[in-house]
Amino acid sequence: MIFSRRRADAGRRGRDEQATEPSAGQDATGSTPARGPYDVSEAPAGVQRLDLGSLHIPAVPDVEVRVQADPQGVVQQVVLVHGGNALQLGVFAAPRSEGIWDEVRDEIRQSLVADGATAQETPGEYGTELRARVRTQDGVTDLRFLGVDGPRWMVRGVFQGAAAVDPAAAGPLDECLGGLVVDRGQEAKPVREPLPLRLPREMTDQQSGAAAADDGPRRA
Repeated sequence: MIFSRRRADAGRRGRDEQATEPSAGQDATGSTPARGPYDVSEAPAGVQRLDLGSLHIPAVPDVEVRVQADPQGVVQQVVLVHGGNALQLGVFAAPRSEGIWDEVRDEIRQSLVADGATAQETPGEYGTELRARVRTQDGVTDLRFLGVDGPRWMVRGVFQGAAAVDPAAAGPLDECLGGLVVDRGQEAKPVREPLPLRLPREMTDQQSGAAAADDGPRRA
């Protein structure tokens, strides 16, 4: 099952310093951060977002949100698309005391190199990124991996297309990333476990209505 919705409606630093900030929802100046990904406790109000459970994606013009889910409605993949660029998103549980992106990034790099790809670490808006060139059935593909450590969560993003080699080309996809909101929840979870994602309410409502219509009385 794939749910696709085009958002036609209307850098924050890496979070390694989260423990030194004055309080949740505030930056060093005591105000709400100007750029996300945000924890749900610090997210700006008045922004239209697509609620996928642990991830709330802001509505950005001309960005299509593609959500792949199993028959039970459990989301397996979230990809944002704009023109020839794509941004795959994932969100994971992390410990309270420290971030995990450095460790995760190193494991991704080792895996890529073992598969014969080239991988190089580069500085980025959110800290150290990983740029890779991999061979696929369609030819050589460039990828750019980035991670943002938050309070007990980590967002991982993978850019494809021109945005993989030139961050300035990300455009609206970068705007989506900067407005992303994470709702971690309070439940204890193993480190690196994917946080639960679900289909948007509007999609489940449509499915329920369709199922009710199919089960309704039929005339000969």
